[in-house]
Amino acid sequence: MKYDHTEKAISLFTKGYNCAQSIFVAFCDVTGMDEELAKRLSCSFGGGMGRMREVCGTCSAMFMIAGILYGEGTETDHSIKAEHYKRIQYLAEEFRKAHETIICRDLLKGLAVTSIPTPEKRTEQYYKVRPCVKFVRTAAEILDRYLEEHPPLR
Repeated sequence: MKYDHTEKAISLFTKGYNCAQSIFVAFCDVTGMDEELAKRLSCSFGGGMGRMREVCGTCSAMFMIAGILYGEGTETDHSIKAEHYKRIQYLAEEFRKAHETIICRDLLKGLAVTSIPTPEKRTEQYYKVRPCVKFVRTAAEILDRYLEEHPPLR
């Protein structure tokens, strides 16, 4: 099956949703999750987890989607757990290949960013300077490609 969630994810981001929400909500058609619940569940992961500039929210969203689609939920079997962690590491590595890191503060290096909890206003200038839309694009493309190559069983 051919997947294409890129434009929906970018559209969500440019409407003001955070990076994690943009990815997580764009894939609701695949996960079966209600969009309002998906927005609430992923809202904490924007700005590298609550603007702490840790793991990029797009990556956190990819990992949550992978858990919904491929995780067993009862990974007490070490081989099943290892297989899932291998999947997560693969997704992270694909993102790293495109951007050298999955860490928000490093992705935004060179910009005057802080980790104060107040998000920046989404203005025309914000979108001109901020590279985050490119990270949203990358994460959506990686996940679409992964889904095509490894169709989810659910």
